Amino acid sequence: MLSPQNPFDTHPEKGPSTFDVAHAFTLSAAQDLHLQNLTPPRTRILTAGWELLSISTISSGSPFTVYSGIQQTGYGTMGADRPDPLTKPELSTAHSVTRRREDYFGRGPNNASFFSIPIGLPGGSGPNSGRFGTLGRNTFRGPAYYDFDYALIKTTPIGHRASGLERADLQFRSEFFNLFNIVNMGLPANTIKGSGFGVISKTAGTSRQIQFSLKLIY
Repeated sequence: MLSPQNPFDTHPEKGPSTFDVAHAFTLSAAQDLHLQNLTPPRTRILTAGWELLSISTISSGSPFTVYSGIQQTGYGTMGADRPDPLTKPELSTAHSVTRRREDYFGRGPNNASFFSIPIGLPGGSGPNSGRFGTLGRNTFRGPAYYDFDYALIKTTPIGHRASGLERADLQFRSEFFNLFNIVNMGLPANTIKGSGFGVISKTAGTSRQIQFSLKLIY
């Protein structure tokens, strides 16, 4: 639970939860490859039992709040003050080919120019003579997330019982996580008076990972 900027008025805190994902798509598939039908009988011990598994996930970005980074009033919650929005930025999540993905607001060192911190005002409160900002809570969303995991599995029977059933199965698994090695960007720095405001300096998820294993099932 995030602290409200004004502890005496929580109505402006209405907004998406920090774990809200507006859109999510997940596809799971399992396919027997039937490679044994394409090869002569003498090679079917090598081509039989292959299966392809996949889990694909695509989701929209997580919401985040932009903070001013200074205490605007004399009675607000420390660190929770928000600025006023000046104009709507063209975000890097729009996938423009001319934009740097890591520059979320698109103006680099001037990302703060989209906002105004309401301090030094006549009638303002606190040492900074300010008021609370009008920017809402969790009004921005980070980049979308893409993940494609695959597994190629071969199951080979080992021996048979008198009843004809296999005694055991030897299963070879090759697993590929984030197969296409997609770089999923994390959330940008969200404090105007902080370091690197609006710049994404971390990734979400992992890079491509491949692992192999053998499993005896009996």
